[in-house]
Amino acid sequence: MRKYPIGIQDFGEIRNGRYLYIDKTRLIYTLIESGKYYFLSRPRRFGKSLLLPTIKEIFNGNKELFKGLWIEEQWNWEQTHPVIH
Repeated sequence: MRKYPIGIQDFGEIRNGRYLYIDKTRLIYTLIESGKYYFLSRPRRFGKSLLLPTIKEIFNGNKELFKGLWIEEQWNWEQTHPVIH
C-alpha cells in the first residue's frame, strides 16, 4: 500500500518515494497548451505548491518521473524549456 504524501510538495520526492499520486497530468497538459497567463487562487491545502514543481519537471524534460502517467506519451520530452522558480 502506498503512503500518503502528507506535507510533501516536491513532485520528484513523491514519485521516487512511491507515495500515492493522483494523476492530474492531463489537466496540466490542457493548462499548458490552452493559455498564456493564469492566476491560481485556491484555498490552503488545494495542491498549488505541488502543481508548480510538477510543471517544472515537465518543462525540464524529466520523463522518468512521469512513467505510467497520462502525459508520458503526450509530451515532447526532447524539447526542454527554461524554468525560473
